[in-house]
Amino acid sequence: MTNPTQEVLINGQWRASSQSAVFSPTNPTLGQPLAIEFPVSQWSDCDEALTAAASAFTKLRTMASEAIALFLEKYASLIEADKDGLVEIAHQESGLPKSPRLADVEMPRTLNQLRLAAAAARKQSWSMPTIDTKANIRSCYQAIGPVCVFGPNNFPFAFNSIAGGDFAAAIAVGNPVIAKANSSHPATSMRFAVLADKAVRETGMPSGLVQLIYRTSHADGERLVSDPRLSAIGYTGSRSAGLQLKSVADRVGKPFYAELSSVNPVVFLPGAFRERLDKLIEEYVTSGLMATGQFCTNPGMLLMLDNADTTNFIEGVTAKYRANNVGTLLSRSVETSLVKSISILKDAGAELLLGGSKVEGSRCAVANTVLKISGKQFLADPHVFQTEAFGNAVLLVVCSDITELAQAIEQLDGNLTGSIYSDSQGSDDANYSLIAAALTQRVGRILNDKMPTGVAVSPAMNHGGPFPATGHPGFTAVGIPASLIRFAKLTCFDSVREHRMPVVLQNDNSSGAWRLVDGNWSNGSLE
Repeated sequence: MTNPTQEVLINGQWRASSQSAVFSPTNPTLGQPLAIEFPVSQWSDCDEALTAAASAFTKLRTMASEAIALFLEKYASLIEADKDGLVEIAHQESGLPKSPRLADVEMPRTLNQLRLAAAAARKQSWSMPTIDTKANIRSCYQAIGPVCVFGPNNFPFAFNSIAGGDFAAAIAVGNPVIAKANSSHPATSMRFAVLADKAVRETGMPSGLVQLIYRTSHADGERLVSDPRLSAIGYTGSRSAGLQLKSVADRVGKPFYAELSSVNPVVFLPGAFRERLDKLIEEYVTSGLMATGQFCTNPGMLLMLDNADTTNFIEGVTAKYRANNVGTLLSRSVETSLVKSISILKDAGAELLLGGSKVEGSRCAVANTVLKISGKQFLADPHVFQTEAFGNAVLLVVCSDITELAQAIEQLDGNLTGSIYSDSQGSDDANYSLIAAALTQRVGRILNDKMPTGVAVSPAMNHGGPFPATGHPGFTAVGIPASLIRFAKLTCFDSVREHRMPVVLQNDNSSGAWRLVDGNWSNGSLE
């Protein structure tokens, strides 16, 4: 027996959806649907949400940035007070461990992101205010308008469409957000939405600031992203669905910031193996199997040279993959997709050293998987061998020499990250120089002697990369202030009277924002 279908949040009201169907999330640990139903919204829900968001944006444009900061801080406080309930629901929907993953890693990160976004909203330095006093021209970034955020399945807190990084960035800039929940964790998103709605009311924000729908048809999703009332889209998810939505947004000139796919290549140079082989085996396996490999920065492709140390590395990794417990995947669709990707790699000629099939039982799980190809095989068909196997699977590429390895790097698509391991005494330096120049052009973040799995919430972080890692190589989903710029437009004020300009461009700079004034950075006021 299921509960009544859950309500959507539109224009500050929880109400029944004009649904065309219903769905239930699955507990991946049990492989069984949860006893709760969510609506598949028809266009009328989207239409009403767009109208409410447009109205909210009109009001936001005249509100002080302090009000936005207070909302974000209030929301973070409400989340923190409800963290135990959120952790329980997210655990049921995702199978992710309550501790340390949800309670001790994702929850603090989510709260930190919201509070950093509040600080950025209050300070306004993110808007890059620029002043030319002689020409009487001033410019800054301003809110772009209503934003729709599509959240991923693998981070129910930190990247949630109604609480994660994209949400925080869009709100901090001054944009209303229409959140499209991920179908893997709609109950988690709904609980966040209850808290967001409470924060809206308690801080006096416009009713359409935060809205939530759970699922639409493909046709209505495409209609949503192309609607003129929507100004930008933040998307994290599968490449196929993302590219379809992006093509629709591109046709109408809509900014579409998408994180799509990444195998995150890791290169092991010979000196590193000679120096610390056992340590590197352990370091890789820990990273590769963390969260059952379901990180967008999971190191899914390893490149190395053919020698005895490499053989020992492969044997060590395979043995540890065999000995490790098989983790739970996020959903049945992730399980199906992983098995399909492994089959594609096998059919193309990859040697299956371990795993490759679904684990028996109802749990969403695939055996820990290790595949191997030669550098020659990779160069013969680089496209198919860059198929992303999202989950607990790795492809080992063994190259005959450094020239072949460098050629393989040249054939890589864009990725979020690229890592190079080398020895500490300098014997790998020449090879490093050869590899790093090419690899850096193909990734958003280059790492040395470090696995890419962790993504620090740092102003210097780039969680982006060339296509198909993301839809645009110049933007990041993590790292303030850079992540905020995605949801902003640059506005120039030419000979506009001072009192008519944004506060951050006026002579008095009481917020202390850093501004570029006549070519020099300053956080003071103008005389």
